[in-house]
Amino acid sequence: MPRLIKKTSKKVGLIPGALVHIGEKKTEKARITIVDYDKKKFQEKEAKRVEECFPFKDKPTVTWINVDGLHQPEIVKKLGDCFGMHPLVLEDILNTDHRPKMEDFDNYIYIVLKMLTYDDKSDEVIAEQVSLILGSNFVISFQEKEGDVFNPIRDRIRGDKGRVRKMGADYLAYALTDAIVDNYFIILEKIGEKVEFLEEELVTNPTPETLQTIHNLKRELIFLRKSVWPLREVISGLERGESRLIKETTRVYLRDVYDHTIQVIDTVETLRDMVSGMLDIYLSSVSNRMNEVMKVLTIIATIFIPLTFLAGIYGMNFLNMPELEWYWGYPLVLLVMVAICITMLFYFKGKKWL
Repeated sequence: MPRLIKKTSKKVGLIPGALVHIGEKKTEKARITIVDYDKKKFQEKEAKRVEECFPFKDKPTVTWINVDGLHQPEIVKKLGDCFGMHPLVLEDILNTDHRPKMEDFDNYIYIVLKMLTYDDKSDEVIAEQVSLILGSNFVISFQEKEGDVFNPIRDRIRGDKGRVRKMGADYLAYALTDAIVDNYFIILEKIGEKVEFLEEELVTNPTPETLQTIHNLKRELIFLRKSVWPLREVISGLERGESRLIKETTRVYLRDVYDHTIQVIDTVETLRDMVSGMLDIYLSSVSNRMNEVMKVLTIIATIFIPLTFLAGIYGMNFLNMPELEWYWGYPLVLLVMVAICITMLFYFKGKKWL
């Protein structure tokens, strides 16, 4: 289960802009990859040193620099100094507890997104913060670890498929954002399947483990809402903003991402309402089962009350009780007891208590 709040105590007392990594170290060594392209040519390589990225700053082609691993602040600082990023932006990149947001600095746009993946082994949602720096001819992405949802975009760039090689850096930033948003639907499908299975279990055989599953789902959906809800403002700001870095041709595609974001938010809210209602269903199911048990026990106790009364009378052993010496006394008492049981059972069935 992802942590809803990360520890930030080690930043207390530091000056604004201090580069301290806040979050879990998810990779041993930072990895830098460079993808440079235009309509006619394409280049892809892995940089051994961060200085290899510097010559791409002023090239007329589109450059995508991807950094996997944030636990080496010196790499972030060198890239920030070269590409003119504000110190507070570098600080935010290293703090992985930020909500999705967008900040326009005229020369570049800073975007924070939450990339979510589903781990089938642990059966939980894995969250990772992705920071994008959109410049006039470059996009720099910072990720916490290797492995992402951007491989289809890399394949399109390599194979010159679609529009990405014909468009600018703003279209690349859109494509990365769209890949993250589209992956939310996969997460929601997985959670939706768990919700449907849980609904059936609630109706048929609710257990204490079912209650724990409900609480886990509530935590997952709260985390999803925290990751997705602010994204609407981010996409809206990119689409309706006046930044010269985003062309009008790209704003059309951003509107499509905005529609997808609204759809994701609606689905998350629907699942939250369903899971919240499941707690009431669980309590009702447990209460109904308890009522059924109590009804059976009450009926049994009610049947045995007159039988106990008869047994109590004939168990007093007074001398002047003629039935005690009568030959047919014992069978008659048993017959009366059986008759009482049958009469009460028919009465309960007539009242539809059975």
